Amino acid sequence: MAANAPQMTPRERVLAALAGHDVDRPPVSLWQHFPKKDQSAAALGESTRWWQGLLDLDFIKLMPPGDYATIDWGLTSEFRGAKGGTRDTTFYPIQTIDDWRKIVPVRASDGFNGQMVVACGVVRDMLGPDVPLLQTVFSPLTIANKLSDGRVIEHLRENPDLIHETLSVIRDVTVEVTKASIASGATGVFFASQCATTDVMTREEYDEFGVLYDLPVVEAANAAGSEFTLMHIHGANTFFELLAGYPGHAINWHDRRIGPDIPTALADSPDRAAVAGIDEHGIAVASPRAVRNQVRQARDAAQDRHLLIGPGCVIAVATPMENLHAAVEAAREPHTWETDMDNVDEERQLGWFNV
Repeated sequence: MAANAPQMTPRERVLAALAGHDVDRPPVSLWQHFPKKDQSAAALGESTRWWQGLLDLDFIKLMPPGDYATIDWGLTSEFRGAKGGTRDTTFYPIQTIDDWRKIVPVRASDGFNGQMVVACGVVRDMLGPDVPLLQTVFSPLTIANKLSDGRVIEHLRENPDLIHETLSVIRDVTVEVTKASIASGATGVFFASQCATTDVMTREEYDEFGVLYDLPVVEAANAAGSEFTLMHIHGANTFFELLAGYPGHAINWHDRRIGPDIPTALADSPDRAAVAGIDEHGIAVASPRAVRNQVRQARDAAQDRHLLIGPGCVIAVATPMENLHAAVEAAREPHTWETDMDNVDEERQLGWFNV
């Protein structure tokens, strides 16, 4: 942080952090699902307004339901009380390999996709022009994975041509949703890939069925004017360097729970900022003092440069209010502190030394 830096607006702060410039303090954001209140543009907009009013965040990640991109192709779900606020699927439209032929183009302006596009405009009107807003966009292969309860991996090995045809359809719809979201009011996108890991497929398979369809979506976002393209690298044993090398502005990953740590990620991707620092699970069970100390450690690791404070993934709906405020306050305090060693035992138990 530059000495005596003038106070910035949220947009100025975010864009400066993404570029690696001096900031008055690192930007901070948190995101959680809004169960049962994410099924329409109006309800999601009101929930987002409440969230922003509660925490006054520097940027907002729109939180449509995690299955939103599948609904217009027939998937159904309901909320049954999951701690993370996610919905349980009650019907997968892809049961057999021949079911992929049912995946036909749908309009980004219609159906559930259309509601989430409209939500960008609703939230933009509520936030005003100065708070960056990211639309959540899933990779085409991730959408296929959700549609089929994971069967797509078996099917792409059985009939690759058919899956390529299907992924092309999903890619084209995802591109249109991305462009429409930015036109509606989103500043950029939170691009999430949940299949880029050896736990799911080989690197060669991901090059063929992942990268080939990811890049057109990311490039479409940038061409549509995205000022903040955030790559979310989900899971363990990921193809981290591959996704970190996509043409985005920042990367987000499970830095506390899985790694790599913030300095390593920044060193390996010098043109990218890190959205990191908060253990998405730990924040729900730790003391406020430990949460504050965790953010301090992250800031110290990056020296407030190329850093936006955020969780490694979505946080639990039941995260205590005092912990939410502790995280935000720690991002905003002057960078003149040292790590609070009174919390070392708690942090060691939570695995919070991977910063």
